[in-house]
Amino acid sequence: MNNDIARFNMIEQQIRPWEVLDGQVLSLLSIVKRENFVPLAHKALAFVDMEIPLQVTGSAGQVMLAPRVEARFLQNAAILGTDKVLEIGTGSGYMAALAAHQAASVLSFEIDPALAQQARSNLQAAGITNVEVRNANGSHGAATDGPFDVILLSGSVPDVPQVLLEQLKIGGRLLAVVGEDPVMRASVITRTGEQQWQTSEPWDTVAPRLQGFPEHNRFSF
Repeated sequence: MNNDIARFNMIEQQIRPWEVLDGQVLSLLSIVKRENFVPLAHKALAFVDMEIPLQVTGSAGQVMLAPRVEARFLQNAAILGTDKVLEIGTGSGYMAALAAHQAASVLSFEIDPALAQQARSNLQAAGITNVEVRNANGSHGAATDGPFDVILLSGSVPDVPQVLLEQLKIGGRLLAVVGEDPVMRASVITRTGEQQWQTSEPWDTVAPRLQGFPEHNRFSF
């Protein structure tokens, strides 16, 4: 099966049935070549409904999220052409590439230096010039570069730090997978005022943890 057929099947059999019906998002999934952001060892899995390991030294446990999760995140983000986007967890650069096609600019943080460099290479090869990848812990965001219209957390967290919510513009959206395995939900948090945020949890999923975010304390007696 060639890549174009596999990509079509991914969109029609995995993504559309998961209530991703936004025409612009579906078009982007055809334009941005997912296989070019997958590690060489896993190219054959580029269009499979699964998380793909990113096997770079020091990045144990880091993955590309399943295609349907990436697509639904993108749909819920509702990125506009004037939007400034902050992503935490660059990974291979694929989500940043998708967002870059919709946004004015994307700033993406990756905690693993080898993975950050690989993402830069992938984005450059794809001809994407409006993404900056920084090798740093993004859990505190980038206050001096904000505020942002959209903040994407490309992995799960126990809860969303207030410092990130405060870097949203009024009307801005933060998207993350929040909770503890096996119960996690996609959360869309919209800033509605100077000190007001509104949260919706439109769907369930499970995702690996983002590195650099503190876990809840667990006590046993």
